[in-house]
Amino acid sequence: MKHKHSIPFSKVDCSGNEMIYLKQVIKSGWLTSASKNVEFENNFKKIIGSKYAFAVNSCTSALHLALEAIGIGPGDKVMVPSMTFTSSAEVIRYLGADPVFLDVEYDTLNVNPSIITNALKKHSNIKAIIIVHFGGQPAEMINKEKNGILDICKNNNIKVIEDAAHTFPACIGNKMIGNIGDLTCFSFYANKTISTGEGGMVTTNKLKYAKRIRIMRSHGIDRNIWDRYTSKENKWEYDVLEAGFKYNLPDTSAAIGIAQLERAEEMRLKRQICAEHYFRDLSGIRSIDLPHIRVPYEDHSWHLFVIKLNQHSRVKRNEFIDIMSRNGISLSVHYKPLHKMTYYSKKYNLSKKDLPNTNKIWSRNVSLPIYSLLSIREIKYITKCITEIL
Repeated sequence: MKHKHSIPFSKVDCSGNEMIYLKQVIKSGWLTSASKNVEFENNFKKIIGSKYAFAVNSCTSALHLALEAIGIGPGDKVMVPSMTFTSSAEVIRYLGADPVFLDVEYDTLNVNPSIITNALKKHSNIKAIIIVHFGGQPAEMINKEKNGILDICKNNNIKVIEDAAHTFPACIGNKMIGNIGDLTCFSFYANKTISTGEGGMVTTNKLKYAKRIRIMRSHGIDRNIWDRYTSKENKWEYDVLEAGFKYNLPDTSAAIGIAQLERAEEMRLKRQICAEHYFRDLSGIRSIDLPHIRVPYEDHSWHLFVIKLNQHSRVKRNEFIDIMSRNGISLSVHYKPLHKMTYYSKKYNLSKKDLPNTNKIWSRNVSLPIYSLLSIREIKYITKCITEIL
């Protein structure tokens, strides 16, 4: 029997100019990567403040291109948190390299400088690190003491790739995420803060990486297809410089992305309002550990709102999700840690003793709905149900 309330976990907000720009693409007769793609990249890097931005068909593709651009290869070691989606680590394996799994802070679910420092005492020859800015809150990349993640990595000659799938738009001080590490990768998947259905972006300020990504994202060809077909000379001719990949973003997706960018801050603010209601309504419940926010609210993208059912909870996590579902509210879990996944567990003989916070989080974490179309009435219903259950 369907409940009178039906609140999905996520819902894409396409109430802007999406249809207008899509019609322009369809009318043009050119549906693959073309002028809208270029416009999307230019608009994105203008917001971020980076020198270069490359639209691709997923954040996974962006991460793969970023690792390939810095020269990751067989036998190399790349640090990555276990508390993330599999794409953050699988791209390391694409290149024959090996992930070194990191623990995270219990209260933020982010990697921090001390976790990295301790891991470097156990693991030598680390070539790169993938920093996952969890839930939309930036990790401690820089700090006043000048011993932030960037400082540690620079001192140890470790390249920094930021997995910002959750973190647009977000800031650290006066810098946008996407303009801080060596390369930054964004996701525009269906449930992300802005969406193109499927899609992603990789940003960098380094020409060397930009040149490599420009070639590798489209078959290793020296000219992109739009340049070839708009050039007045030698329209057909091109060269293959590398065995590249098929990672370009079609203009249909880019058109949606342009419209989403126009309202990115408006939608971020609406998600912030959702978060503020959750903090206010749930703060008195002893059995819940609420997210710990270390940045100004306006610097957070508010992609996820993760609560943890602590030792005082009368119900277990999975039971709680089931009860909420019966009340018409869809929840999710972010994430089942990668060291608990069959592939990584068997291949690397991983021990849960090395990741105490991650294991503790995994047994407790629940993600609540948070999106720009979520009404105050719906939020109040969600918090009322949580209060009654816990």
